[in-house]
Amino acid sequence: MDRETAWALVQEFAQTDRLIKHCTAVEASMRAYARKSGGDEETWGIAGMLHDFDWDVCPSPELHPQFGADILKERGYPEDIVKAVLAHGNHTGVPRETKMEKALFALDELSGFVTAVALVRPTKSLADTSARSVRKKMKDKAFARNVSRDDLLQGATELEVDLDELIEFVIEALKPVSAQLGLSPIE
Repeated sequence: MDRETAWALVQEFAQTDRLIKHCTAVEASMRAYARKSGGDEETWGIAGMLHDFDWDVCPSPELHPQFGADILKERGYPEDIVKAVLAHGNHTGVPRETKMEKALFALDELSGFVTAVALVRPTKSLADTSARSVRKKMKDKAFARNVSRDDLLQGATELEVDLDELIEFVIEALKPVSAQLGLSPIE
C-alpha cells in the first residue's frame, strides 16, 4: 500500500474535480494530524485520500461509504484504513475507536468547509482565512448547506480539541496544497 496506488484508485473512481480536490484536502489534513499526534503519516494520509473515493459512482448516498469499503477490501487494503473509511460517517453505525478514525471524522467535513470559506474570500486564499471567518460562515446556514455544523462540533469534541484550534490547524495543513484546491498559492 502506497500513495501512488491509492491515488490511482481515486482517479479510477472520482469523476469530478470537486471530489479530487476534496480527497486532496482531507489527505493533507490527515497527514498533518498524524505528524502532530504521532500517527503513521502514510496510513493516515491514505485513509484521508480514500475516504470518499467512491462518492461519484456510489449508487446512493446511503450506501456510501460501505460501497467504497467493499472495493477497498477486494483490493487488499488494510483493515485499519477500511474501518476508518466506514467510521467517517455517523449513519454507518461503525464506532470511531482509534485516533485515526476520530481524526478522519473531524477533518473530513472541516477540510471541505475551510476550503469553501477560502474560495469565497476576495483573495481566494488561506492566508487571510481564520478561525473567526470560518466560525462566521458556520452561522450562515445557506453557506455550504450540505456540511453538518453538528458534525464539525462533534469532530472536535471526539478529538478533545477546541474547535477554533482545529480550524486553525486545518488552515495551516491545507496551505501546502492550496493551489491543488483551486486557491491562491501560499508563498
